[in-house]
Amino acid sequence: MIDHSASDNASPPAPTPDDILGFDPYEYGFLRDPYSRYRKLPRPLYRTRAGLIVATSHELCSAIMRDPRFGHGHQQEPGPDEPARSFLMMDPPDHTRLRGLVSKAFTPGMVRRLRPRIEAITAELIAALPGEADLVRDFAYPLPVMVISEMLGVPPEDHERFRTWSETLARSLDPIVGDELAERGPRHRREFHDYFRDLIARRRARPADDLLSALVQVEELTERELLATCVLLLVAGHETTVNLIANGVLNLVRHGVLGLAAERPRQVVEEVLRYDPPVQLTARSAREDTELGGVEVPAGTMTLALVGAANRDPEVFPDPDRFDVGRAPGRHLAFGLGIHFCLGAPLARLEGEVALAALASAAPGLELADPDPPYRENLVLRGLAELPVRLNRP
Repeated sequence: MIDHSASDNASPPAPTPDDILGFDPYEYGFLRDPYSRYRKLPRPLYRTRAGLIVATSHELCSAIMRDPRFGHGHQQEPGPDEPARSFLMMDPPDHTRLRGLVSKAFTPGMVRRLRPRIEAITAELIAALPGEADLVRDFAYPLPVMVISEMLGVPPEDHERFRTWSETLARSLDPIVGDELAERGPRHRREFHDYFRDLIARRRARPADDLLSALVQVEELTERELLATCVLLLVAGHETTVNLIANGVLNLVRHGVLGLAAERPRQVVEEVLRYDPPVQLTARSAREDTELGGVEVPAGTMTLALVGAANRDPEVFPDPDRFDVGRAPGRHLAFGLGIHFCLGAPLARLEGEVALAALASAAPGLELADPDPPYRENLVLRGLAELPVRLNRP
């Protein structure tokens, strides 16, 4: 056996996920229950062996999201032949300009006008559910996809075309990606952009009553910015809501309180967002030398706000590991804080409330066909791969 460690030409071993994050999201059982692992992490923050700062308390995660000294400014600008970054990955003033151009479509008032259509789609999907169904495939996924697609003006026949692209881009948000995904991600993003480039050309030639037609008319948007914005709205407009609905059903049934979704839908959604958030962490880079929780953070240091841990901070949420629909809502970090607070939060909340309430009313006897359903291999956008259930309709 050759001892490679003795060779002058030996490369240092690649850092492990534990080196990078301070925990291993690929260890057995982690995705099914990351929270028991989070409880063992140091509070309020720690530095990983790879040099990342990870905040685990509600206070410091909030600080990272709100403090303008933490942002995305140290990321390398894409080349001329590469897709533009979305405003989600920008700092002011570009972030302010681009977000402002699309924010009017997602105000609470505009979203409330969508309720009748969301209720109609929900009713159609529930009526079509067989006695035994996969609620991810048959309900949690198609509902938000149909809503955001109709808003943007994406034809129904194209929904399946971008499903794989969207799943790839969602997985690419993770802080650790393998070689295969690193190659596939940019390729799928280019294919996504090619699709929207064609759709944009059609809307320019023949405008319709949809968000894409309105964005096409905005002269301040370059074509690259328009493409990146369309992809962001489509992906972000459904990926988190799929997880919200599926996580909601799973936890409501497990705790025997599905009926509360019909009685108190708003409180149910807020507790699902706290207890089992669709977004588990968010990343920022220190834009200047600063400090966090008394720890010096040099400029360029990557920081992670571990939302899944912050939402179960015992300093903020009494008995945080208890699923309690009756707890006072409003302090969770599922949608972030500050300038990057989720633009689609009102829409996601409404879709979650309508979906869970309607399902609880239509199938109060719903039960899990698999008590331990599988999860996708996503860390940031953590969610179920499938949710087999028996509806047991009355």
